[in-house]
Amino acid sequence: MSEEAPESRMPPVVPDSPDLLSGMTVTGGRVRLRTLIFIRWVAVLGQTLALLVVQAGLGFDVPLVPAALIIGALAFMNLLTAVRHRGTVWLGDGVASLYLIGDLIQLTALLAITGGLQNPFTILILAPVVVSAATLSRRSTIKLAVVAILGIMLLGIWYLPLPWPYPEFYLPSLYVAGILIAMILAVVFIAAYVSSLALEARRMADALGASQLALAREQRLSSLGALAAAAAHELGSPLATIAVVAKELERELPSGSESDHLREDVSLLRLESERCRRILSELASRPDEDKDTPYHLLPLTGLIEAAAAPFLRDDIDFRIHAEPAVDPDYSPEQQPFLPRDPGLMHGLGTLLQNALQFARQQVTVTLDWDDSEIRIHIEDDGPGFDEAVLGDLGDPYVSTSGRDERADEDHMGLGIFIARTLLSRLGARVSFTNRSEGGAQVAITWPRSII
Repeated sequence: MSEEAPESRMPPVVPDSPDLLSGMTVTGGRVRLRTLIFIRWVAVLGQTLALLVVQAGLGFDVPLVPAALIIGALAFMNLLTAVRHRGTVWLGDGVASLYLIGDLIQLTALLAITGGLQNPFTILILAPVVVSAATLSRRSTIKLAVVAILGIMLLGIWYLPLPWPYPEFYLPSLYVAGILIAMILAVVFIAAYVSSLALEARRMADALGASQLALAREQRLSSLGALAAAAAHELGSPLATIAVVAKELERELPSGSESDHLREDVSLLRLESERCRRILSELASRPDEDKDTPYHLLPLTGLIEAAAAPFLRDDIDFRIHAEPAVDPDYSPEQQPFLPRDPGLMHGLGTLLQNALQFARQQVTVTLDWDDSEIRIHIEDDGPGFDEAVLGDLGDPYVSTSGRDERADEDHMGLGIFIARTLLSRLGARVSFTNRSEGGAQVAITWPRSII
């Protein structure tokens, strides 16, 4: 696939620069330009109707010409933007914030000549702030909030009063000051609250996407193992036939210099067919996948050994203790058998990898089961979980690597979240604690009815 192929399917994005009408395109857009254009047309229509109703219906003598010029400027800019950027265009974070700042400035100017904070439509100043908090970065939202607060303060200081048709009607300055303070507090609260919720939702969506990718990877590996076992089974008979025929040909060829090269070719064919049979025999004998089902049923200890195998270290003592609660004198055949499910293997593997990474000398896995539950306890003698994040472990982007210098600095904190998500989908309860003697402990519990 060529390098240009992804870009040909990706919608253009207006870059983060002051030139909003530029034809340049980059990736990483957050807001679709068509949506902002549509919202602006709604704003132009709403402002025009409000102006006509107030002027003609209510009899307010508003400055019609300046107000029409301000609304016309917004309509002209919106029309120019729509003409310059046809099709699907995504705005980067910085450019989208500039569009919203422009809308704020236009609305503030219109309110300034129509009563300032005494105009009930002042509440619309919150709209761009809400849009930014829900879709853009926290930095852009802070910029929008600052512009909105400055606009509110300006409307409280300078404005053309509304020409009320009732001369005796008067709004006291204390009430106007209260509106100013309330609007500023509303901007701050909405910007902080909505931005925090939107950021958490985006992080959760990204983390769930990462867990889906991890599960898909495990499923592909499982499918590949099953395909290899099936291929080994199906190709065994043809290769055996080829080997038998090659032996017969090699035995029946007459001796002599003229047939020596044929004898060498037949001998090579026989040796290569035997080599292929050995390779297929090794694939068929591997315990990764069953030949008939996509997931192999393993005893509990075997499942832990298989999940931990890729992460074992020579300097760490890895031990497994099986202690069934139903019968102390158990035999290995009495262990619960679990399916070699990709999600189960990845979840257990991540937790075991985490324990082996932070352990100093030993990792112990204790297996316990009875008629109602299966319990797995993973313990290590490392530094333990950071108490500051212990209550949040299992949430996306919460890292357990802060207390150990061996941890990767670029650790995203998604491993525990993915493991917990995958295990929870299989009915497990996962909890994290620190041992009193030092080190971390992870407890995994399944109801026997689910397994």
